[in-house]
Amino acid sequence: MKTIFAVDDSATARASIQYTLKREGFNVELAVDGVDALNKISKYSGDIDVFLFDVNMPNMDGITLIKEVRKLNNHKFTPILFLTTESQESKKMEGKAAGASGWIVKPFEPDVFVNIIKRFTT
Repeated sequence: MKTIFAVDDSATARASIQYTLKREGFNVELAVDGVDALNKISKYSGDIDVFLFDVNMPNMDGITLIKEVRKLNNHKFTPILFLTTESQESKKMEGKAAGASGWIVKPFEPDVFVNIIKRFTT
């Protein structure tokens, strides 16, 4: 079973991500912000196949979180997708420079979202 690690400060967004991916057979791990994510990632013993990060979060934003995750030896090449309401080209370029693999704008269409995730997990 593939594991998706999603980080979003919105409880509604986390619930939607979890519901959508679990019904497709994915294991979903959740965190509420970048600080929470780094704590959980450091303790997580399984494989993480894809990260989903929001951009705007308290305590640690998604861009900073990408930079921190890319420093971890076992996640240097793990796909990291932004799932955010941000759609400005400058933010996308900043994310790409930090190490993002892709960008999904919220709200998402469940079928499109799942297809994108599947592309990164096969």
